[in-house]
Amino acid sequence: MKLPARDSTRTGRVAGPFPCNETIRSGGAGKRAFDLALTLASLPFWLPLLGLMAVAVRWSLGSPVFFRQTRIGRSDRPFVLLKFRTMTDERTASGALAPDEVRLTRAGKFLRQASLDELPQLINVVRGDMSLIGPRPLLPQYLPRYSPGQRRRHEVKPGITGWAQINGRNNTTWEKKFELDVWYVDHWSLALDLKILAMTIVKVLRRDGISQSGQATMEEFMGSAEFMGNAGVVTDSGESAGRDQKHDSNSCSSAQSRSSKSTSAPPFSSAE
Repeated sequence: MKLPARDSTRTGRVAGPFPCNETIRSGGAGKRAFDLALTLASLPFWLPLLGLMAVAVRWSLGSPVFFRQTRIGRSDRPFVLLKFRTMTDERTASGALAPDEVRLTRAGKFLRQASLDELPQLINVVRGDMSLIGPRPLLPQYLPRYSPGQRRRHEVKPGITGWAQINGRNNTTWEKKFELDVWYVDHWSLALDLKILAMTIVKVLRRDGISQSGQATMEEFMGSAEFMGNAGVVTDSGESAGRDQKHDSNSCSSAQSRSSKSTSAPPFSSAE
């Protein structure tokens, strides 16, 4: 099976945060080695499955098989995320895309429930765009909507699964998801990654938190009300005219201070 070509624009970068967690700085190579070792060791399992799913998507939805979309990775670097298509391109009479619940096919719903639509992101992991574990990569237009604290989720590579996914997945608020993402940034370890992997398997088998109540997919993040109310006007460059969103030189020290004061317990955890 021919793999999709690597996007040549992924070297672009938007000014943003840098890693504050000293554990991540010193253990980054170990995390990358962990990702590659596990991904390549499981290659005989997931590569044939990837091929079978590609045939199934091609048969049910036609071409293209992969859904490609620009997402934001570590240090605000954009990359092209890969997923299996789960929706049609059906449009309304006005030409706009129909709602997700209309475009989501029965086969696509199954892929989402089994999390098989995320399988192509193992290619992103091998390329180095993503990690197995980390905050989920989100859309570029969300960047000016984050509070400075929420934006710290970009201090690590995004992941296929993460701490927020095993503590609610899509069946929780954006604010709680970002709180869990930042907790992961401040408490990362290989042991925590192994725990998240194990709990992810349980979540997938139970099919927990696949979507928000009453919605086919997670609703768009429009910004936290408190932050957006004080953020001022967002310009075309993504900068706020009313509030400086730069990650200044004191951010690391303040983040580390908050982390050192916190206990080892997460904000909340379905594991307990």
